[in-house]
Amino acid sequence: MELIRGIHNVRPEHKGCVLTIGNFDGVHRGHAQVIAQAVAKAEGLSLPAVAMTFEPQAQEFFRKEGAPPRISLLRDKLALLSELQIDRLLCVAFNSKFAQMSAEDFIQNLLVDKLGVRYLIVGDDFRFGKNRVGDFEMLREFGEKLGFAVVSTQSFCVADKRVSSTLVREALAAGNLEQARRLLGHPFMITGRVAHGDKIGRTLGFPTANVALKRKVSPVRGVFAVSVRWADSETYQGVANIGFRPTINGQRCQLEVHLFDFEGDLYGKTLEVELVAKIRDEQPFKSLDGLKQQIQEDVNKAQALLNADAG
Repeated sequence: MELIRGIHNVRPEHKGCVLTIGNFDGVHRGHAQVIAQAVAKAEGLSLPAVAMTFEPQAQEFFRKEGAPPRISLLRDKLALLSELQIDRLLCVAFNSKFAQMSAEDFIQNLLVDKLGVRYLIVGDDFRFGKNRVGDFEMLREFGEKLGFAVVSTQSFCVADKRVSSTLVREALAAGNLEQARRLLGHPFMITGRVAHGDKIGRTLGFPTANVALKRKVSPVRGVFAVSVRWADSETYQGVANIGFRPTINGQRCQLEVHLFDFEGDLYGKTLEVELVAKIRDEQPFKSLDGLKQQIQEDVNKAQALLNADAG
């Protein structure tokens, strides 16, 4: 998959495509169905299949900390979209200039002149352009004039519910990781680089790999049984805390992972942490001894859950 970072990097040879547009947050089963539709149509027209997404997402630009927690960071989104056989991903910088682009300019200058869209797949609730005045009907009208077809995405349902990023967030917030997996079509993963921490876990007998989440709001909080791997590694089991570490007055949300049966240096490595099952919510303890006792209980529960899952 070719990544085009920014409209300014769209070149003449990129013109002519089947396009779908969306945030693709989490790259869930509904997204996978849309991408498959675009890929199939592109093959039929002998054109590349292209997805357009935005960084940051529109709600993050406008609402800042009030935006919904993001399911997947850009790096994770790229990896998941690449698995779906999309040819190109255009990542548009959602900034003040882009927010001021009129709906007409979005269609004429970006979709037609730069991308040469022949077939466009979007949700029928898609809004675009300054003040969100552009909608599905406007796209269809312009498509008829300018020579591109516009079709709406079909809802993908699980248990009679339309799969959406909102539904995935609700499952994650409730700690229902099995439901989240059903909606996503893949395990929920958090990836990040291991950095130096304050070494408190080591003093308690439970050394942890510390990963800054690099997001304003996390879609998950609490203590989890996890499965962890990194480049050229085997898979390790462990227990992870995601939160602010209230016992030591933590100021930023981060991921701390304790691996079972592992000794070694993980600093600088990028971990892929799969959340398998939630054990409990994060909570403060009156002393480090109380925290140490709870961590041992968490380890025992995580091992039992992971062994049952493996069986």
